Amino acid sequence: MKALVFDSGPIITFALNNLLWVMDPLKQRFNGEFYIPYAVKKELIDKPLKTKRYKFEAIQVMKHISSGVLKIYEKKDIRKTTNNILNLANRSLKAKGNYVKIVHRGEIEAIALANHLNAPALVTDERTTRYLIEKPHQLAKYMRRKLHTKVHVDHDKIKQLQVYWKNIKVLRSVELLTIAYETGLLDLYISRFQEKIMKNPKRTLLESVLWGAKLNGCAVSSDEIKTILKIQSSKK
Repeated sequence: MKALVFDSGPIITFALNNLLWVMDPLKQRFNGEFYIPYAVKKELIDKPLKTKRYKFEAIQVMKHISSGVLKIYEKKDIRKTTNNILNLANRSLKAKGNYVKIVHRGEIEAIALANHLNAPALVTDERTTRYLIEKPHQLAKYMRRKLHTKVHVDHDKIKQLQVYWKNIKVLRSVELLTIAYETGLLDLYISRFQEKIMKNPKRTLLESVLWGAKLNGCAVSSDEIKTILKIQSSKK
């Protein structure tokens, strides 16, 4: 089965930028399923529904679940893998003699599900998760900056973790939004009025979408945004 697995971050990024609607045409283009594990469903719906601030975002996500754009994986067959990864990851770094909690259950359950479904990619906006999968050698350096203290790495645990995602790539909301831009899905935001007051409305649109993702939780640097804009400009 062809599937992408989503952590909560990208879906929240889409919701906060009023762009959840692009998931349906992106799924059609992918020609597979979009899955979230049960722990992510709790982060996206159960907890926000108890708040005033994020309740509307939760209702928007529920609509996409009820329509089948997002599917919840509720089987318990990934529990053991989730616990194994969670235990290894949160015991792989130490600071001041204590283990550093670097990941939470939702994102790890998403990794376990991607592993279980043999998914080609995990969609997450979390920098720590992406470093753990793609650049484990950078993880300690990142945590040192974040915690402002020395961080010691258990390289054996880091090595053990690699087996769970050796065939999984990481995508972020910015990559999906760039695909939406490339395929013309975002052209509905361009009008003749904008063309009169903007020098390059399409570039401005892409820039605004990418910065919207960054400012709402996606771990993407300003240099990466500049690179994406440069690449897209060169394709014209």
